[in-house]
Amino acid sequence: MTKYVVLRDANAVWRNAPLSPSGRRPMGPAILGEETIGTSLPPDPMLEVGDMSPADMRSAMRDPSILGMARVMPTRLIAPEPLDDADAAAATPAWGITAVGADTSSATGAGVRVAVLDTGIDTDHPAFAGVSLITRDFSGSGIEDANGHGTHCAGTVFGRDVDGTRIGVARGVTTALIGKVLGDDGSGSSDMLFDAMRWAASEGSQVISMSLGFDFPGFAEDLIRDGLPELLATSIALEGYRTNLRMFDALMDMFRAQAAFDGGTVVVAAAGNESRREIDPQFEVSASVPAAAFGVISVGALGQTPNGLNVAEFSNTNPVIAAPGVGIVSAKTGGGLRPLRGTSMACPHVAGVAALWWEAQAQTGRPRNAAAVTAQLRATATRTGLAPAVDLADVGHGLVQSPQPLVG
Repeated sequence: MTKYVVLRDANAVWRNAPLSPSGRRPMGPAILGEETIGTSLPPDPMLEVGDMSPADMRSAMRDPSILGMARVMPTRLIAPEPLDDADAAAATPAWGITAVGADTSSATGAGVRVAVLDTGIDTDHPAFAGVSLITRDFSGSGIEDANGHGTHCAGTVFGRDVDGTRIGVARGVTTALIGKVLGDDGSGSSDMLFDAMRWAASEGSQVISMSLGFDFPGFAEDLIRDGLPELLATSIALEGYRTNLRMFDALMDMFRAQAAFDGGTVVVAAAGNESRREIDPQFEVSASVPAAAFGVISVGALGQTPNGLNVAEFSNTNPVIAAPGVGIVSAKTGGGLRPLRGTSMACPHVAGVAALWWEAQAQTGRPRNAAAVTAQLRATATRTGLAPAVDLADVGHGLVQSPQPLVG
């Protein structure tokens, strides 16, 4: 028996019910309170986790309400790359805020709900004063952040100024959902993450930020330690990776369908830190799950150089967009600030800018939905200011940009 997570659309039974002689379907879910044509029902994602045999899986495949099944895999935070003393000393507070244009934007993220799925949050940090934090612990270790990663990322998305230093892109956000999907050691599992995404979307999050990845090597190593031959362990881990990618695709499909009812959710994920260009310029690794899932905005990291912004040597290639990710100063667990570097630090810049675009869409009267916000993120990204030698495959559409006041 193997542990699987199953994604089910609870409303599929109503959509697939036979039509009555009147041409209508049976009474829909009680919460609707009226007869409803099946196709007008919003998706209702449900997740179930349990041990399944091959026979169980074959039976499940015949269930029209089941949209995806995946072997539960370990997840891990995309750990920040270590800063040397020179990096730490040269860290310029708020340089990322300026680079993405948040300092000159008329939007603040007011009225937008964002979710950060990470290692929790330091709920007492001054950076989050005045923000209503809706928290849920999926890891079993408590919502408080003993790791520090989630606190730093949340600070970049919506943190208030700390001792006169600006750290947050979208300082007007007043409600944030914090899902702890990684324990204090930075590890978790895919079922926790899928459940947290479902929870965040159901709670009305318009932006979800995830600076984490799937631990394919760690999963294979665990299977080998359990006694499996290396080739078999690698094959099983690859199958798990593939099914989890498809599970993300199915969940993102549901989010897109949901957009017709509530505007939907923009999902942003760090591309990963596995590249090693400092060893060899060709040592590049492509964006990993969940960043590689269809519809997810994957984010690469940029750093400052005398010739302009350049791709960080650790940043994975083929992102959708790029953002500042080196020497990023944000909230430190226990109080104060600290600089970190990684695509983990770039991802919350894009999540914050997405919140600004949600607000700006309402101000201009343009469509206010996830598709429109995603289109703006792509269309307004710039390659101006990038170093001349930047490979476009490493920055996608370019450096993310905030909405700016109309001139004239």
